[in-house]
Amino acid sequence: MTRVRVDLNISLDGFATTTDQTPENPFGDDWGRLTADYVATRTFRERVLHLTDGSGTTGVDDNYAARYFEDVGAEIMGAGMFGLHAHGDDPDWRGWWGDEPPFRCPVLVLTHTPRPPIEFANGTSFEFVSTTPADALARARSLAAGADVRVGGGASTVRSFLAAGLVDSLHVAVVPILLGRGIRLWDDLRGFEAGYRITSESAPSGVTHLTFEREDGW
Repeated sequence: MTRVRVDLNISLDGFATTTDQTPENPFGDDWGRLTADYVATRTFRERVLHLTDGSGTTGVDDNYAARYFEDVGAEIMGAGMFGLHAHGDDPDWRGWWGDEPPFRCPVLVLTHTPRPPIEFANGTSFEFVSTTPADALARARSLAAGADVRVGGGASTVRSFLAAGLVDSLHVAVVPILLGRGIRLWDDLRGFEAGYRITSESAPSGVTHLTFEREDGW
């Protein structure tokens, strides 16, 4: 059965985005702090950086990084995650990931700006749609062919799916840093935990992995 999944890194004070980006540093230094333990994993280095030398951390953080990619048949992301906030005027923009995006499945990009679809040799495709979370999810389910649908980000897109009650499994990696500003994941989601089974696991890196799994009957 298709499940709707989210995996997200947040700071101790609950922020899932950073605010120190510049034209010269489009991700900002704080993004590196927020994602450092994930980027250090063997899975990330193999799947995203295409490094096959066996380098990278193993253990708890890598286990969750590996699960991020398992059994995903379609992805939904916001325009910002694809990079349209910075490259929307560039008709040749194909995302941040080069010629081998790590998704290897159909990806729906939520945007109000029409763009032609993009396909890659490794099975990744980007389709640009202007629609509601529920309608995007219906389209993604059909593309997933029984596998899971992942809502990849960014934070505002994830929050819209959480607020609509569309997420079956939420994994949050709580990173021991303070950001102080940005988009806070939990704002206006009071009582979200109701109907979910919650587990936690601590990694030697200091990251705490919280998982919310929807209970039967909800």
